[in-house]
Amino acid sequence: MTQTQNLIEQYGPRESMEYDVVIVGAGPGGLATAIRIKQLAAEQGKDVSVVVLEKGSEPGAHILSGAVMDPRAMNELFPNWKELGAPLNQPVTGDDILFLSETGAKRTPDFLVPRNFHNEGCYVVALGNVVKWMAQQAEALGVEIFPGFTAAEVLYDDRGAVRGVATGNMGIGKDGEPTENFQLGMELLGKYTIFAEGARGHLGKQLIARYKLDEGKDPQSFAIGIKELWEIDPAKAKPGLVVHTAGWPMDKETFGGGFLYHLEGNKVTLGFVIGLDYKNPWMSPFEEMQRWKTHPSIRAHIDGGKRISYGARAINNGTPQALPKLVFPGGALIGCDAGFLNAARIKGSHTAIKSGMLCADAVFAAVTSGRAADELSAYPQAYDNSWLKEELDQSRNFKLWFKKGALMGPLMTGIEQWFLPKLGVKNPPWTLHRDKPDHVYLQPAAQCQQIAYPKPDGKLTFDRLSSVFVSNTNHEENQPAHLTLKDPSVPVKINLAKFAGPESRYCPAGVYEFVKTDGGEDRLQINAQNCVHCKTCDIKDPTQNIVWVTPEGGGGPNYSGM
Repeated sequence: MTQTQNLIEQYGPRESMEYDVVIVGAGPGGLATAIRIKQLAAEQGKDVSVVVLEKGSEPGAHILSGAVMDPRAMNELFPNWKELGAPLNQPVTGDDILFLSETGAKRTPDFLVPRNFHNEGCYVVALGNVVKWMAQQAEALGVEIFPGFTAAEVLYDDRGAVRGVATGNMGIGKDGEPTENFQLGMELLGKYTIFAEGARGHLGKQLIARYKLDEGKDPQSFAIGIKELWEIDPAKAKPGLVVHTAGWPMDKETFGGGFLYHLEGNKVTLGFVIGLDYKNPWMSPFEEMQRWKTHPSIRAHIDGGKRISYGARAINNGTPQALPKLVFPGGALIGCDAGFLNAARIKGSHTAIKSGMLCADAVFAAVTSGRAADELSAYPQAYDNSWLKEELDQSRNFKLWFKKGALMGPLMTGIEQWFLPKLGVKNPPWTLHRDKPDHVYLQPAAQCQQIAYPKPDGKLTFDRLSSVFVSNTNHEENQPAHLTLKDPSVPVKINLAKFAGPESRYCPAGVYEFVKTDGGEDRLQINAQNCVHCKTCDIKDPTQNIVWVTPEGGGGPNYSGM
């Protein structure tokens, strides 16, 4: 019997609320699903109840993205979004593609820029602000949004179909026992439950395994994105300039690249992305990002400015070859919970919105026609006939070519995204595959070169703890750690002994720390309070011993302007 079952026996049954549709996650995809359902209901004079659960303290609090936003899906969802005040304020005014050496940079001539890096008609946005605005539109349409509530458990009916989710229990102490503030979780039941948790969703991962949704598919590939928001000297502001970099500081075997976008209001958002199939356990993605900022081509934009926010998030690399089956009895996966990001364009918000709209159409038809027991087969069918599939197919090989080396990546991207389109060929006539998940690529520490990172100066470069501070991350201290270990002996016996304790480096928030006991033995200390919910540990742990579970609702980062 699980702890929750024991608590239910002790404190009585959980309260339940019934809706037509339950949506987990108030990001672009989840909110687009809710909005589209309510729009259809209003158009057809139907009554369809929709609730959205959000683990952040408010919609947008956990949203982290570059972001350059393609408005295509937003145009479909809200043709009048400008009149409604959507915060897409800064059009892209220029694109710079830079190949960096340690001290120099080569800019790609405009006529050679591949189609995937063209951003005409797009907007530089703070995606968290866009999400807050979408939440306001959803509520105006009658969507109920519950911020600060985690979906901790999937609920199943007697047929094995999803019937809803349960929120996490509140007021459990570090010892696992109820405190005086204990409150049993609540059940939210729906005819359909839609999962929109973002990359490596906690429940999405369980559903993919339970229903074997990834059978016959490539393993999903992930990256970690580390981001900062700066306020800069107005004299240096170039609103709408979009900069992408490749090359230094990455070695030739590691996929990685930087982005720097000029927002309105003298703000610059910048960050670094590293593929989580990197091999060297001595690598620290956080330190690589700090080092990248010291390059003259990056420093020139932010020198003399002030860092005002920080965050990190795992990114689903989103090849169609790895896209799981989207539906299962009682529900569906959308957005990055499924893997709809277009890695070649470095964009996922428009794909999440579109996937949510496609799913919403299927859900609405099923609920209002009395077919609510059916699997939502209309959703994947609609995807197969959508511009979303066409767009993802065009870039399906992008990340996989880069996995073949620093020369092959740019060369084949040029062929697939520049040369072939000039011949009128939309899609490459070949498809690459991968057969291993990211965590198996890590090599023993003894076989790899150690990396000496420079100390932070506190002006341009920073340490982890000061970075977590400006992310406004906080968790209720008296609760069980939400970063759990299947076997507590593995971090020291295997990860430290063989891989030199990579969790102390791949975590961008200083959660994992190897310390000495009074007896001089090593042990892993988990500083769960620091966690920014990036999910990197759940993906990169070489022994897959770490399992990320939901903390109390409202915990984690509280991003502002990110």
